[in-house]
Amino acid sequence: MADSLGRVIIEGVQPEIDGGRFPIKRSVGESVAVEADIFTDGHDVISAILLYRKETDAAWTGVFMKALVNDRWRGSFRVEEIGRYFYTFQAWVDRFMTWRRDIRKKSDAGQAVAADLLMGSDLIQKTAKRASGADQTMLRGWAELLVSDKSMNEKIKLALDLNLARIVTRYPDRSQATRYAKKLPVAVERQKGRFSSWYEMFPRSCSGKEDQHGTFKDCEARLPYIAEMGFDVLYLPPIHPIGHTHRKGRNNTLRTGPDDPGSPWAIGAPEGGHRAVHPQLGTLEDFRQFVSKTKEYGIEVALDLAFQCTPDHPYVQEHPEWFYRRPDGTIQYAENPPKKYEDIYPLNFENDRWQDLWQELLGVVHCWIEQGIRIFRVDNPHTKPFAFWKWLIGEVKKDYPETVFLAEAFTRPRVMYRLAKIGFTQSYTYFAWRNTKWELTQYFTELARAPVREFFWPNLWPNTPDILTEYLQMGGRPAFAARLVLAATLGANYGIYGPAFELAENAAREAHSEEYLDSEKYQIRSWDIERSDSLKSFIARVNRIRRENPALQKDRNLHFHPVNNEQLIAYSKHTDDHSNIILVVVNLDPHHTHSGWLEFAPETLGLDPQQSFQVHDLLSDARYLWQGLSNFVELNPQIVPAHIFVVRRKVRTERDFDYFL
Repeated sequence: MADSLGRVIIEGVQPEIDGGRFPIKRSVGESVAVEADIFTDGHDVISAILLYRKETDAAWTGVFMKALVNDRWRGSFRVEEIGRYFYTFQAWVDRFMTWRRDIRKKSDAGQAVAADLLMGSDLIQKTAKRASGADQTMLRGWAELLVSDKSMNEKIKLALDLNLARIVTRYPDRSQATRYAKKLPVAVERQKGRFSSWYEMFPRSCSGKEDQHGTFKDCEARLPYIAEMGFDVLYLPPIHPIGHTHRKGRNNTLRTGPDDPGSPWAIGAPEGGHRAVHPQLGTLEDFRQFVSKTKEYGIEVALDLAFQCTPDHPYVQEHPEWFYRRPDGTIQYAENPPKKYEDIYPLNFENDRWQDLWQELLGVVHCWIEQGIRIFRVDNPHTKPFAFWKWLIGEVKKDYPETVFLAEAFTRPRVMYRLAKIGFTQSYTYFAWRNTKWELTQYFTELARAPVREFFWPNLWPNTPDILTEYLQMGGRPAFAARLVLAATLGANYGIYGPAFELAENAAREAHSEEYLDSEKYQIRSWDIERSDSLKSFIARVNRIRRENPALQKDRNLHFHPVNNEQLIAYSKHTDDHSNIILVVVNLDPHHTHSGWLEFAPETLGLDPQQSFQVHDLLSDARYLWQGLSNFVELNPQIVPAHIFVVRRKVRTERDFDYFL
């Protein structure tokens, strides 16, 4: 025997990540649009509501869903606060709306409806018992009118009155409703989780001299330069004391000179570990002052979180049980055969005292939160247990829900997706190695398609201290400009490693290598940030375009458009209401001019296909009048390798004067 009389079926819910085990992601102020297959036996009319609430609220809020086609229903709600929300569904056979539909059909067919009016009066009287105040009085009056001595036509008109339907709808009979069995979660992040522009910088290279270690005070002096380019997140590699044992020399050699500073990712020395600041950078108070100063420029500091140790780290002496042991009893250093990293000891997250280790690492995060940090770029999270990250991020967000975690995991797609599901806000991607039109189109179509787009927020980096791609090595300045436009417009979150990027640094350590020559990872560099050939002005313009155009501030609504030239890629983004439409065209060949015919269907973006429309290039300020499906584009990479068009529709004034909005 059935447990419930509910006749309505609810299935095929989207979005629903892995059966509801993981949340979808939204930022504050965004809409959550959901769909489901909702149907019943027979021909009765059904009603459905989308229920939602914040995790801390006891009561649910309901919004009626709209029927689409083929038993598909849609509803939406807005998330207004950081934290976790839940949503679910309820649906029922709507006896009043079924009655109202049948009255209309019988009346239109000239059939008798006297008995139906009696049934309707009874339904309305029952509804009145659930109502109160003026609504109750009105419903009782309506019920009496349906069985009064008024003419049949008058009573039919009363039965079909929209005001009656509106009032009855406020008090539905849900005694036999079907409730969806799952409460589906939504993780709501602050807006910077969804939209941000990152700049990576080594603090020790900010003195301006290769023989002088930079300080946090030197970093403060660099802030106007970073702000002028329009970045709002400044990411610092590890700022902790660097170990001496097996320290790496210049260009990753094993021979170390007395002045070699070592790799910042080789964390731990007699001066301290993950809670300490490298003494040549300054003091903890200096760091707090620096963090405070960045806020004056609208910049937020992101700190590297690298859970690994050198042989000199205090943990090695204080907690040797937290590390792997070789058969001879010595601690196991990191390896990625055939590579050996003797300056790094990986932590053993499954040791017998793993709870103590996990708590200590949570304490490390809290330590830097106390210094004002709310963004963490996490180094190689895929080499630590998923369970650890789910626990740590969950614990941090209990008290600091605004914290953003970026996963630096260049690994298999399923591993990257799992990290996003368990709590990482943003994720590095394969963007750096996607260069052809086919590669870019396929990859970003995957990222923009459900269900991936519901939980995976990409952060696109054309270069990092570890990644100098062949495209950048061979393409010169035009390649850097093209990759910047691609990163900044394909992704709502993107970043560059500078000043190497804006100065188009493209010398590799050796052939077929992505390692920089004289890499900043192993030595202090002096950068001439005022060089005349710097891309800083171009970068500033692109970042300003991003800030001024909401279409570029989300990863949804990405559409690729055909161009009859494989070296030209075109795509658009738009806001949900089509009030802001951005069309981007990029020449992927950094060496040659290319042209082609772009197929752009105006009606797909809410434009009248019979009307001309204006495309305004926000990079060059040129304006073009387009009409129809195909329009000509040409790009010389030596001048500028891309168009970033804002599409403006024609508006006609009362005086018959056309302008573009």
